[in-house]
Amino acid sequence: MATITHSIPVVDLAAFTSGDPKSKAGFVQALGQAYEEVGFVAVKNHGIPDELIADLYKYVQQFFSLPGDAKHQYELPELAGQRGYTSFGKEHAKGFDAPDLKEFFQFGQTVEDDDPIKKEYPPNVSVKEVPEFTPTFFKAYRAFEKSGKYLLQAIALYLGLDENYFDDKIHNGNSILRAIHYPPIRQEPKSAIRAEQHEDINLITLLVGASADGLQILDKQQNWVPVTSLPEQIVVNVGDMLQRLTNNRLKSTTHRVVNPPREMWHTSRYSIPFFLHPKSSMRLDSLESCIDENHPPEYEPITAGEYLDERLREIGLKK
Repeated sequence: MATITHSIPVVDLAAFTSGDPKSKAGFVQALGQAYEEVGFVAVKNHGIPDELIADLYKYVQQFFSLPGDAKHQYELPELAGQRGYTSFGKEHAKGFDAPDLKEFFQFGQTVEDDDPIKKEYPPNVSVKEVPEFTPTFFKAYRAFEKSGKYLLQAIALYLGLDENYFDDKIHNGNSILRAIHYPPIRQEPKSAIRAEQHEDINLITLLVGASADGLQILDKQQNWVPVTSLPEQIVVNVGDMLQRLTNNRLKSTTHRVVNPPREMWHTSRYSIPFFLHPKSSMRLDSLESCIDENHPPEYEPITAGEYLDERLREIGLKK
């Protein structure tokens, strides 16, 4: 398949939150069409402060610079990578045996009200060597949640649902903020891929600009398209849960991370995606509005929790 370059659509979240009905309707239409046609959008005025993003990358780099023994104390295999550190080469894409060339750290939901769902979530793992790491992750998590909630409200309107359709389903949801480190390439790699082609498991993924190029999406013409966003933008794509819910009307986007040119092998790549998940009890059965004679149901009924469990086994994080 060829690799070509063209820009992904850019939308302005301020148009949705401005209070102006015409601007809001325009945003809903632009976002929905972009997801139907491309699967990825760049979002500006997303509400996640630049200084918070800068702090996030600073502390992430400090963590991954720690010695191996220090990082390994935060690896808890019984949590299937859902909290804390996962060492290099543990995860692989669905359908591929070769491990991705990465290590990562995951931070999850902190339930602050009396929601009984609290018992479903393990506590987050605090990193003592980098004191600001955990509080910065918490702040960023909340900022991503807020931005993601607005985007899902727009998606709900595009699908003809009530604007607040997703609100109670994502409140105290099982979202994950993941910090990824792709280390320098020290020897001739077996593959040109740092992270093999895959689709995300969740409803939507919000990604703040990575520290280096490498992300590519597969467009509708089966071409690999490099994705770059400006510093003030985040990239947001559709995940498998939203694809199931919409019976393939909104398609989960296939993407990968390719190795850098040889002259850049000595460099690291850092990436921080926010995987927006609902509560495990949310049903992913296809919406009636997305089923008709030409679009019969494509998927078996399942809950978000059941689907997540199934996928974690497929990618090697859960036995």
